[in-house]
Amino acid sequence: MTTAERPVRVPFPVVDEVARHCLQEEEPETVHIEIHLPGRLDPHRLRKAFMEALHRHPRILMREAPGGWYRRRYEWELTAEPDVEVVSFPPPGPNALRDARTRALVEAPPLSLSPPIRLEVVEGCTGPVEGSEATDAVGEVLARSALAPDDSQPAGDGTVLFLTINHTALDGPACLRVLATAAELYSGRDNSPAAPPTRTPDRAQPLDGTPSNWSPPARVAHGTPEPSPGNGLLVAELPLPHRPKGSPYTVNDQLMVTTALMIAHWNREHGARPRPLRITMPVDDRPRDTTMPIGNGTRLVEVTFTPDELSHACDDMPSLLQRTATRTRALKSQPRPQLGHGAALLTAPVTPVAWRAALTRGLRRAAAPWTSTTLLSNIGRIPYALDFGEEAGRAHAVWFSAPARMPRGLTVTTASTAGRLHLALRWSRALLSHGDGAHLRDLFEHCLHTTEATP
Repeated sequence: MTTAERPVRVPFPVVDEVARHCLQEEEPETVHIEIHLPGRLDPHRLRKAFMEALHRHPRILMREAPGGWYRRRYEWELTAEPDVEVVSFPPPGPNALRDARTRALVEAPPLSLSPPIRLEVVEGCTGPVEGSEATDAVGEVLARSALAPDDSQPAGDGTVLFLTINHTALDGPACLRVLATAAELYSGRDNSPAAPPTRTPDRAQPLDGTPSNWSPPARVAHGTPEPSPGNGLLVAELPLPHRPKGSPYTVNDQLMVTTALMIAHWNREHGARPRPLRITMPVDDRPRDTTMPIGNGTRLVEVTFTPDELSHACDDMPSLLQRTATRTRALKSQPRPQLGHGAALLTAPVTPVAWRAALTRGLRRAAAPWTSTTLLSNIGRIPYALDFGEEAGRAHAVWFSAPARMPRGLTVTTASTAGRLHLALRWSRALLSHGDGAHLRDLFEHCLHTTEATP
């Protein structure tokens, strides 16, 4: 092969390399995006539109380049075309929705084939309905919607798109951008991102009075672990929390406080000793238009809560929300590498990649007690219409879920679509059971209500 014919190679960024070092077969690092449409899609048109969207965002067409243990870097190999058929239409049936969710948790698209994603189109679905539940031996899902029976689509009319992403290569917001491009190509309608909400500009204050990140934070107390490995998943649709006009805090701050209160309440119920809670929050500064860089583009910050302020939250909720807003603004404004300065040093290509992999895994195990309590990934208001035209319609519900490997063992992912909050709780089955997940969902709903102001 001549130099001109050889595929372009891109070294793994820091986030990708650390994730690649720490892969575990029993708990795949997948991100799942679930998009509910009211109507049906034409298979040929969808495949064509999605293929064109991949070419419009060529950085997604990549696979891990082969190499020996002695190489200094992992590398992505960019490809002109996909190695596999990305879009599939599994047979419809009463368990099709459940089975697609289960596959999203247990079957990661391989890194050796381009692109490391798959799109499954489940037809004949109305989406989640009140009280629906599905379980199997590997993953457990409960979906709940506040829609009244008269508001739901007739049986067999709906379609659900399941995009499963290998998180070593890509993240949810980047792949949602690709889906928005596919929707625009499919329908011919504008799916440009909406303008972000206007915020009152103010100067972030310094972080004072918060616990040190050097002390081990609280862990999510064990519930009833399951004997089989992997993740469980629960999705729910809730009302968006109300807040007074001009509030100094955002819905993201309300969700942060809600998550902290949910875990604090859960830990008290299970007799855990009070400790500071530390919640990892991804921050995404990328543009949402077609220039958005494709890959793992978020940086991680950690928001800390003291046991005392959580135990007295109901006495002065506005103050807790204000302090949380101050912390999140300050953390967002601080320049910081995606995984911190230590990760950048750890991935410096000065030794063979296999040696760095062993060191990274060892340090991860040693640092487990200092890992944050949980991760809250708030995608926020979905910026795209995700309009697939007259027959399929536009998305009325969008869920994301992030990996939930131990020692955290629990992740909370939220997004808002059509004026509703779409919540996904994902947990390690080594920590919690399906019943535990349902109880945490109820706690989340209750705690979210306590952050609201009466409209």
